Amino acid sequence: MNLYFDTFKTPLGDMTAGVTEAGDICLLDFSDCRDRSDLLLQRRFGSFVEKTRQNPQGIRDRVSDYFAGRKPHTAFHKLALDTGGTPFQISIWSALRQIPYGDAISYSQLAARVSAPRAARAAGTANGQNPVAIIVPCHRVIAKNGTLAGYAGGVWRKQWLLDHERGAASL
Repeated sequence: MNLYFDTFKTPLGDMTAGVTEAGDICLLDFSDCRDRSDLLLQRRFGSFVEKTRQNPQGIRDRVSDYFAGRKPHTAFHKLALDTGGTPFQISIWSALRQIPYGDAISYSQLAARVSAPRAARAAGTANGQNPVAIIVPCHRVIAKNGTLAGYAGGVWRKQWLLDHERGAASL
């Protein structure tokens, strides 16, 4: 199987987008998290051949629009995704996409949104397995006490993304 990749600059460091042979986005992650990304892709697809494809589905433009604050609520609408995942993960990732831009919820609130109110830890695990950062806004989930819990791209990025969406980010 072939997977196609494009790496590009963002204000928070390089990001890599991965797409399937059908052209669906299966990965968007920070390039310095490549070990995590490769593990997620290998679990999902097994072995694959890495090829290059420039700006699939206009992902560079969409990410640029998000970071520039242009069309922040719609930058990723109608983007064809192929995230894979278990039914529980898919329900969590769908719930993440329902969190309004600029808002944040707790892991227990996320679990409750998928009718699993006692599964906050499982919701957190599914959140951490999200293969398409920012598109599926896993950064919008925080600890119940309001502190920032982990983020695969680094808690500093999570803070920046939340500040950015609230209009207060700076580098």
